[in-house]
Amino acid sequence: MNDAHLHMVVNHFPIIGTILGLGILIVGVLLKNNTVKNTAYCLFIVAAIFAAFSMGTGEGAEEMVEDMPNIGKQIIHEHEEMAEKLALVLYVLGIVSLVGLYLNAKKHAKANLVSFLAIVIAIIGVFFAQQTGTSGGEIRHTEIRPNATNTTAPAGVEKAGEEKED
Repeated sequence: MNDAHLHMVVNHFPIIGTILGLGILIVGVLLKNNTVKNTAYCLFIVAAIFAAFSMGTGEGAEEMVEDMPNIGKQIIHEHEEMAEKLALVLYVLGIVSLVGLYLNAKKHAKANLVSFLAIVIAIIGVFFAQQTGTSGGEIRHTEIRPNATNTTAPAGVEKAGEEKED
């Protein structure tokens, strides 16, 4: 498994884990159920760990693809910048989640305040996760780039209005 493959394996969980964790935490707050909240906190902690792995594998993945046709260093740089912001948010969310787990275990009065703080941070995390995921996808999936155009048809397929030559 090379660095690019390893990066692809680990980079999806911080995004998906944050989205799922946010939904689970909201349900836990609405139901006033600490077990459900703790499940969300655990997801956030795992998402933060995977964010660290993803950041650690990103440089190797960059080295492998930066000189490929239609890639370019600018698009990778934009993805890297967004990923760094996401990672910072997830690290903070992971720490807040550890505090939330502790306060829930102690049945502390401030546990609900930490839940609301975690929701706010997770919403910010979901925003950066969407931006990071999209910019990462654009590296190899040129069809999702904002300026994507279909100027060439695949071999054996005619463009609209063209006839196939024999």
